[in-house]
Amino acid sequence: MAAGALTVSLLGQNAADARPHPVDTQTMATTLSLPSPPGGANVKVLVFHGSATDESPTVDAGIAAIEKLGLSGPEAGRFRTVATDDPAVFTNGKQLGKYNAVVFLTGGGDVLDPEQEAGLEAYMEAGGGFLGIHDAARTEPYSDWFTGLVGARPAADIPTAVQQATVEFGDRQHPATKNLPLEWKRPDKWLNWTKNPSGNVHTVARVREITYKPGASANGWDHPVSWCRDYDGGRSFYTAMGGTVDSFAETDFRDHLRGALAWTTRISRADCKATIISNYKAERVTQPNQPGQSDQIGEPHGLVVAPDGRVLYIGRGGADSSKPVVIDWNNPDIGKGLGQIHVYDPKTKKVTLAGELTVFGNKGGGDELVKVEEGLLGIELDPDFETNGWVYLHYTPHAKIDRDRQMAVRQVSRFTLDLATNKLDLSSEKVLLHWSVQVHSCCHAGGGMAWDSKGNLYIATGDNNSSGFSDGYSGNNPAPNYKGVSFADARRTAGNTNNLNGKILRIHPEDDGTYTLPEGNLFTGNEPGEGGGRTRGEIYVMGVRNPARISVDKTTDTLYAGWVGPDAGAPSTTWGPAKYDTFAAITKAGNHGWPYCMGNKQPYRDRNLPDPSKPLGWYDCDHPKNESPNNDGLVNLPPITSNTIWYSPQGGGVDYPRDANGIPSYKVEDQKQLLPWLKGGGQATMNGPVYRYDAASTSADKWPSYWDGKWFVGDFYDDTQPRHAVLTDPKTVGKGGLPTHAESLKKIIPVGADGIRNLMDWKFAPDGSLYVLDYGRGFFTSDSKSALWRVTYKGGAPTPAASDLARKAAVQ
Repeated sequence: MAAGALTVSLLGQNAADARPHPVDTQTMATTLSLPSPPGGANVKVLVFHGSATDESPTVDAGIAAIEKLGLSGPEAGRFRTVATDDPAVFTNGKQLGKYNAVVFLTGGGDVLDPEQEAGLEAYMEAGGGFLGIHDAARTEPYSDWFTGLVGARPAADIPTAVQQATVEFGDRQHPATKNLPLEWKRPDKWLNWTKNPSGNVHTVARVREITYKPGASANGWDHPVSWCRDYDGGRSFYTAMGGTVDSFAETDFRDHLRGALAWTTRISRADCKATIISNYKAERVTQPNQPGQSDQIGEPHGLVVAPDGRVLYIGRGGADSSKPVVIDWNNPDIGKGLGQIHVYDPKTKKVTLAGELTVFGNKGGGDELVKVEEGLLGIELDPDFETNGWVYLHYTPHAKIDRDRQMAVRQVSRFTLDLATNKLDLSSEKVLLHWSVQVHSCCHAGGGMAWDSKGNLYIATGDNNSSGFSDGYSGNNPAPNYKGVSFADARRTAGNTNNLNGKILRIHPEDDGTYTLPEGNLFTGNEPGEGGGRTRGEIYVMGVRNPARISVDKTTDTLYAGWVGPDAGAPSTTWGPAKYDTFAAITKAGNHGWPYCMGNKQPYRDRNLPDPSKPLGWYDCDHPKNESPNNDGLVNLPPITSNTIWYSPQGGGVDYPRDANGIPSYKVEDQKQLLPWLKGGGQATMNGPVYRYDAASTSADKWPSYWDGKWFVGDFYDDTQPRHAVLTDPKTVGKGGLPTHAESLKKIIPVGADGIRNLMDWKFAPDGSLYVLDYGRGFFTSDSKSALWRVTYKGGAPTPAASDLARKAAVQ
C-alpha cells in the first residue's frame, strides 16, 4: 500500500487520505487567516509525510497506527486522520485551520519553502498542535524556528542499527507517559543530539545509554528521547522513537502517541513546563550577618518549615570567624560555642534570633583529633506545633562534657517557642533521650530528625569514629582508644546493637516529656539471645555512618536517609570498596551495613588484634557477626539490606563481578556504573524530601504536580555532585531496588559561586515552595555566603487553557 496512493481506510471507514491534499491557490501575504485555536470538537489530525529523500518505510505504518488510534479508545479521545505529502497544505488557511494537530512523519530534509514554513509558524501561533516522530528532527535543517519546534537536532555520527534499549519515564502524569511502565525495554534506532534539549524542553522520557551502544556522539546519562513544550503559541511534542516499522505495532508505543496527540489536539491538558529551567526562581531570603553578630544566620546545619510558613533553621555552633576557638582540653571552655535557632517569617520577610544553646562544637578546623562536628545538630517541630509551640532540638550540651575522658552527651530535648514573639523559652527544656558519645576524635555526628504519620519521631545519630586508622576503609580497627574508649572501631558504635550511635532511632514522644517505643523497631530491647541486655529498643536502623539528613514521606511512611562514607579514594582488593556515600529508601527496620558491607552488599575485610594491619576474612553480608573486643551487643547481627543509591570517586552505583563466594573483584577495570548520573569527587550526601503536590493549595509559588512522589537527593559539594530528583519502583523500594529514573536539578537549584554552592538542608514548605540552606564557603563558621534560599515555580498552569479544550467534557 503506497502512502501516496492511499484512498481507503485500512479499517474500511473514515478514510485516511494520503494523496496530495487539494489546496486553495490563494496567496499568503504575511500571515494566514486561521481560527484560534485551530480545529474544533470534531477533532482532526493532519499527518504530513513529505520528504526530500526517499520515503521511509515507516510512513505507511505510522499513518495506519495514527488512524487506528483515532478510531479506537474512549469516544472522547477519538479523532479523524488525513494524510498528505503535499506541503502546499501549509499555505491554505481554510484547510489548515480545520486541523487540531499536525503530525510530521517526514524523512527529513528541506521540505517546506519559506512561505510554507511561515504557514506552519502561523498555525502554531494561532494555538495549533505539533507532533514530530523520529526523522522529523531532520526536517528543515536550516530553520532555527523549526529547530525550536522539534527541540533538538540529531548528531551526524549516530548508530544506524536497531538496538534494544531501556527507556525510562520521568513524567508519570503526561497522557503520553502516565500509563507506560517505569522502565520499558524496546528495540529502535536511537538518535543522539548535537545539543541536549533538557531544561529548554520538558523531557518526559530518556533512553538509558548503559543498555545499548550509543556510539561516539553519545549524550550520556541524560539522553532525552521524548519531550514537549509550549512553543510559539501552540503545543509541540516530539519523540525520537518510531524509527522502525515494528515500532508502530507496539501497544505501548501507540499509547505513547495517543497521549501525545491527546495533548497536541487539545483533547486533554498536560504540564509541559515543569522542568523548563526558566520557570523557576531561586532567591536568597536572608542577608549576611552584621559584623560580629549572628542576627541572620549561624553556621547552617538544618531547617524545618512550620505549617504557617515560618522557617526555623539552626546554627551548629561554629563561631564567627573573627572570634577565637579553644582547643585545649585543659581549658574549661574547650569547644564552647553557641547553637543558634533563627526564625524567618515569609509574611514580614524578617529574621528573629529565637535562642541560643551553649554547646560543645566550636574547635575550628584541623585533623580528626582536633576538629569536632558536635553542637546543635537537628531540629523538628511537634505535629501540634501551631497550638503548643513545641520544638525538638538534637544537640551536645557543653555543660555535660567530661574533659578528662573526652566524652560528651548527645540529647534530644523539647523546648517551647513563643508563637507571638518567635522567642525560645530555654527554661522549658524537657530532655527526652540522651546517650554517650566519644569526642576525642571527629567526625560524623548525624543529627537529622523527622516525623511519620503516626507521631513517631526518627532521630539520626552519627558514628563519630575516625577512619584514618583503617586507611579510609571499614572503620573496624579495634586498637586506637582514649582512656579505654575506642575511637576507630565502628563495631563499637554503628555495628553494635547495644549502642545508639550510628543509628536511626524511632520513638513516640509523649506530652509529659517522656517517650514510648512503637512496634516494629529492629529490637525490643529484651532479646533473650546471647544472655539478654544486649540491644536497645529505640533502634530502627543500624549500620549507618553519618545520617545528617533524613526525611519521611508521610503519604507512604517511607523513611529516606543519606550518610557519608569513609575516606578511601579507590577500591582495594585487600580491604574492599572505596568510600561510598549512600542514600536509602527504608520501609522497615533493618541493618544497612556499616562497617561490614556497603552499597549492594559489598563486604569489607575483617581485621583484628593483635595486628590490625593484617587482613582476616571477608564479612558475610547475609550473616554478619560483631566479633570486636569493643562490642557489648549481640554477636549475631540482622542480615544486611542493600541500599538504594551509592557513589564513590569512581562513579555512581559502582558494582563488580563476584567470585563463587560472592566477593567482588574490587578492580577498577572490572567496575560497572549502575547509576551513571552520579559522579564521584568531593562527597557528602544531603538527603532531601519527597515532594507532595497539594492540589487544594492556591499558592502561586508551588512546584507543579510533575514532581509529586519524586525523592530529592543531593550533595554538599556542587561541582561534582549536582542535585537530582529520582523515582523509585514501589515494587522494589526498601529492598535495594535501584531508582528507575533521575533528572538533574542543578540549574533549578542553582550551583556556583553566586548560587547554592554548599547544600546543607532542603525542605518543601506547605505552600509548595522549596527552602534551601547554603552552608557558606568556609568550615566551622558562617560567612557572607551562608544563607537561606527559596526556590519557587513561575511556569503557570497546564495547557491548553480549560476554555480551549476541544471537547469541554473531555477528561482533563
